[in-house]
Amino acid sequence: MHLMGTELKLRIRDTAAHCRLTKLLSAFHVETQHQENFFFDGANNELSSRQVVLFLRFYSDDTPQCFMSLKARAVLDEGVYRVDEEVEESFEPAVGRACIAQPEKLSSVECGILKRLKEEFGVRNFVGLGGFVNVRDVYKWEGLKLEVDKTLFKFGTSHEIECETSDPEGVKKVLEEFLKENGIQYSYSQASKFAVFRSKKLPQLLN
Repeated sequence: MHLMGTELKLRIRDTAAHCRLTKLLSAFHVETQHQENFFFDGANNELSSRQVVLFLRFYSDDTPQCFMSLKARAVLDEGVYRVDEEVEESFEPAVGRACIAQPEKLSSVECGILKRLKEEFGVRNFVGLGGFVNVRDVYKWEGLKLEVDKTLFKFGTSHEIECETSDPEGVKKVLEEFLKENGIQYSYSQASKFAVFRSKKLPQLLN
């Protein structure tokens, strides 16, 4: 499945601001997702050297699910996140867990994404990079689908609001007005969750 590649990402200052935001949006709540994200690269950095991110995402809710995702050549500027390509494919959860324990197992799994990585990027062996947990509250508000994230890294917790949109500047204006009116401090996200994870350091709030 090919996914849309443009999102607005705003970083929320802290836990208190995150709680205030979710309380304000509570009447519009749709669902809460508990996500686990685990990342991989080729043994010779075949993916990271080409700005390609490969990961497994597990949803540990009522019906456990797993998806393999690939994102290529992402750019994040002033809170607007664009990616040249984003592909997602369903993955058997038990097989996914086995691949986390032994990343080399990915080489023998039947999967369209993995087949392409072998053929196009020459990946023969995979290595695990680790991962993080993300708790996502989803809301339908003012005709928008808002995703409010609490991301649990080993080195700290980050909070963010995301919105997939074809009009990021218009949505940015609406969300900024809402956050300012309600005294919620925020800044434009300057790094993706994966980039933060790799840096092992939470970014500073700029605003």
